[in-house]
Amino acid sequence: MKKTIMAMGAALSLGSAATAQKVNFEEYDLDNGLHVILHHDPSAPTVITSVMYHVGAKDENPERTGFAHFFEHLLFEGTQNIKRGEWMKIVTGNGGVNNANTSDDRTYYYEVFPSNSLELGLWMESERLMHPVINQIGVDTQNEVVKEEKRLRVDNQPYGNFIAQVKKNMFKVHPYRWATIGSMEHLDAATLEEFQAFNKKFYIPNNAVLVVAGDFDGAQARKWIKQYFGPIKKGPAIQRETFTEAPITQTLKAEYEDPNIQIPAIVAAYRTPSMKTRDARVLDMISSVLSDGKSSRLYKKIVDDKKMALQIGAFNVSQEDYGLYVLYGLPLGQNTTQSLLQEMDDEIVKLQTELISERDFEKLQNKFENQYVNSNASIEGIAENLASYYLLYGDVKLINSEIDIYRSVTREEIREVAKKYLNPNQRLILDYIPSKDKAQN
Repeated sequence: MKKTIMAMGAALSLGSAATAQKVNFEEYDLDNGLHVILHHDPSAPTVITSVMYHVGAKDENPERTGFAHFFEHLLFEGTQNIKRGEWMKIVTGNGGVNNANTSDDRTYYYEVFPSNSLELGLWMESERLMHPVINQIGVDTQNEVVKEEKRLRVDNQPYGNFIAQVKKNMFKVHPYRWATIGSMEHLDAATLEEFQAFNKKFYIPNNAVLVVAGDFDGAQARKWIKQYFGPIKKGPAIQRETFTEAPITQTLKAEYEDPNIQIPAIVAAYRTPSMKTRDARVLDMISSVLSDGKSSRLYKKIVDDKKMALQIGAFNVSQEDYGLYVLYGLPLGQNTTQSLLQEMDDEIVKLQTELISERDFEKLQNKFENQYVNSNASIEGIAENLASYYLLYGDVKLINSEIDIYRSVTREEIREVAKKYLNPNQRLILDYIPSKDKAQN
């Protein structure tokens, strides 16, 4: 009884925190189409300037994959007013940090500075947009950097090609079929003019959102934003092609040999709808039921109780056009990948035929309340969320209201969504195995 009361108290406290943590913001557009979002939070003397561009791996030429990720590196090379090699020095010399990242759907750059350096952050991001220097020495330098990153994170990393192989086999026409890091052969073959054309097409104000978050004066911020970003010319509207995948109606099978592993893995992957849909959120919750933590169904049964697997998991890859729902397992001892697949399938069938318990459902809701609070617990998290909700979801207000979607999901809905998407005839089975040549040697 005491534990129940404590749990209820924790849930009420968490719910209050989530309700109280409303993110206030204002947004507007410059004449050149740049969308601006301001979030004022004076709780710490820092400010973040970030720009998200609506360009990712899916916007690339199939014969020139890797461009979006390449630009994540290339646009730190310098500008007409920031000499090559000086970008990082300016940031660190002013007590700041910066970074960037790329996905299939967007590219994101940001700087975090002491609040008295807001103007510097705005100037640097406007320079990146207005005056980038894209020359052969920069391309050659970053080509080597990207190659080393691929060797480190993909080619020589155990299970490093896991997601790339799933995507390759799950998508036939959509650009999600290639890896974000792209092909080194494509990058080697690209001309300087091709890189410059990619920049001119996608790195334009009307394809971006600027977020300023933290401790700053709003009127001064607006003045500087107009001063530094206002003169940048609007680019031609980007014509985006729509790619529609045919439904998967029978099991796809594939095999991949990884020379960096000794233990095989089994992968079951399902194509799912856009992250904008309600069903995508329900799939997030299904992932949590199956494999979030040691008390989750897959871990508890297959790793803890039956001791059949070294590792087991399920996760939902949410993306702008399509998603992926992926289950995987690494067998332990004499157990086989097929026996793991059967155990995973049994848990899927349970979700499709039985309602999760009220107790498990309450625990699940608490987890998502906690995730919501944590996602907006830092200025950096808020800034990226504001940019993502605007650029990818088309609704900045979701930063405060998306949690209501998760709260409204029912146990019955979890069962129905599992029935709708997670069936054997709708999936890829990938045998991810050690290199056969290596095994023979």
